[in-house]
Amino acid sequence: MRLTSVMLDSVAVLSVIPACAHLAALQQGKSTHGYAIRNRFESRVTVGNALIDMYAKCGNVEIARQFFDRMAKRDVISWNVMIAGYGMHGRGNCALELFSNMQQSSVEPSDVTFLCILSACSHAGLVNEGWQCFDSMRSDYCIVPRLHHYACIVDLVGRAGQLEEAEEFIKKMPIKPDAGVWGALLGACKIHCNIELAEHVAGHIFDLEPRNPGYYVLLSNIYAGGGKWADVANVRKMMKARGLKKPPGWSFIELNHRVHTFYVGDRSHPQTEEIYAMLESLAGQMKEAGYTANMDAVLHNVEEEEKERMLGSHSEKLAIAFGLISTSPDTPIQITKNLRVCDDCHSATKFISMILRRQIIVRDANRFHHFKDGLCSCRDYW
Repeated sequence: MRLTSVMLDSVAVLSVIPACAHLAALQQGKSTHGYAIRNRFESRVTVGNALIDMYAKCGNVEIARQFFDRMAKRDVISWNVMIAGYGMHGRGNCALELFSNMQQSSVEPSDVTFLCILSACSHAGLVNEGWQCFDSMRSDYCIVPRLHHYACIVDLVGRAGQLEEAEEFIKKMPIKPDAGVWGALLGACKIHCNIELAEHVAGHIFDLEPRNPGYYVLLSNIYAGGGKWADVANVRKMMKARGLKKPPGWSFIELNHRVHTFYVGDRSHPQTEEIYAMLESLAGQMKEAGYTANMDAVLHNVEEEEKERMLGSHSEKLAIAFGLISTSPDTPIQITKNLRVCDDCHSATKFISMILRRQIIVRDANRFHHFKDGLCSCRDYW
């Protein structure tokens, strides 16, 4: 539109900003923000809310908060997107503090507000605080919890390793749990390697939502993590019989207004040779620093040497390597992955950030990970 000299109105801007947020396209998002300023759209609450969401989802929650603080007018959505922003970055205490400010500002929380704060507590491991917020919904605001709220509590408790408590909570729900509620418990079973409970939970899920391939893949991964390869094969046969396919994992990085996408073992990029040379160089430096590959992250029954080769070409590693060879040493690298980052890539990225003294930001399917000096903002709780 702009190339044809057609002026974007506020409605068009409100379509572009969420697209930038979805793609984590910070450069395009900043350009759109500049356009909104020049055309006096920025002061509109709806545009402001979209900008807060965009900056948070593009990895810069500090700028999101600065913009939130500058807003002359805010509505409940403004508070919600800022609380959600803190949540996806694992900053649960900041989310709780902002929620308290919201209450003191006489802004009535909505059911979405509680979804945001419960999710923030879950990602930060704030179990007691999450329970307090859940109880406050009904007692203080007369908000009846919906299925998404119950799923958040299951996720909160399950992530903390309280799997029996999570299952009992589901059994006592006043409404019938859906696949999302049981799916939160299945995810917790993956984190804490509980195969027996996972099988029980998967039975409920497959009855409720038999056509969702993600749950079959999750169960297969749980079996693979426990070395139960016959069960892995059975799940894959079940998927094939039902015509279901595993969604491919990919990672992308935005550089110079271009998005570069990578898949596991990808060799299609024009700079493939340089990318793999960087990975090979890093592998040696990482081993010297104490890194050992986490073979449990390989979900295939192959030899150890093949497992190590497969781990070395995961999509997030390829995207990070491309970022390293394409940017100056003082530039933060940010990538986006469509699935949960695997344990080995999480460990490897910590080592890379320490060895090269680079800040690396990874947005996966669940949250942000900020790597710096060998540490991750999630404190290995994700």
